Amino acid sequence: MPDTLERPTAPHAEPAGHHRPRLGAVIKRVSLSLLIACVIPAALFYAVFATFGVWTAIIVSLLWSYGAIAWRKLTGRRTSGLLFLTAALITSRTVISLMAHSTFFYFLQPIISDGVVATAFLLSLVTARPMVARLAGDFYPLDHELSMRPRIQRLFRDLTLLWALLALGKALMTLWLLQSQSLETFILVKSVTVLLINMSAAAATIALAVVVARKEGLLGHHAEPALARA
Repeated sequence: MPDTLERPTAPHAEPAGHHRPRLGAVIKRVSLSLLIACVIPAALFYAVFATFGVWTAIIVSLLWSYGAIAWRKLTGRRTSGLLFLTAALITSRTVISLMAHSTFFYFLQPIISDGVVATAFLLSLVTARPMVARLAGDFYPLDHELSMRPRIQRLFRDLTLLWALLALGKALMTLWLLQSQSLETFILVKSVTVLLINMSAAAATIALAVVVARKEGLLGHHAEPALARA
């Protein structure tokens, strides 16, 4: 008779010695990643553009991305996939613009890039590892057991879809701005709007992840040592 009774589901056991990051540490790490890869480059680009012109702003943005990567390497800090992705996109935009001797291509390429990113994220939904699952390790220490939990797998798919739709929306908005506004207005509106969109999406991502993390018991009072060096 006891064998026929369904046993209560035990909470997921954490590996011995595993320290769960505090919520504040995770948010700090996400915020720092966005600040270095997105916020500072956008603000720097507009400031330099307003003072020295568009070509100088393009070169300074490129130098910032590689300087940030080099600094984190030299100081022994992990470089996020987001920063590498940003540097790669800025590099391709700069090279093509210089070869074409046209700033128009510099501002056109983010539209194409966002479309490519949206497509890549959507296509990754049919694979075993959606795109967000491949980037999540930059913000939270994941092992195979954690990443295979059903709730976390659903979270990865939901967030992948969210960011795919976000990239598609940004591409359409940027295309409209590029065709309808002056260069000065385009750069200002795009910089502010894209920054607000990315910050809102990041906040929504953190909120959804926190709900799942609390249900899975992944947020604790002992900070992961690696996060201290973020």
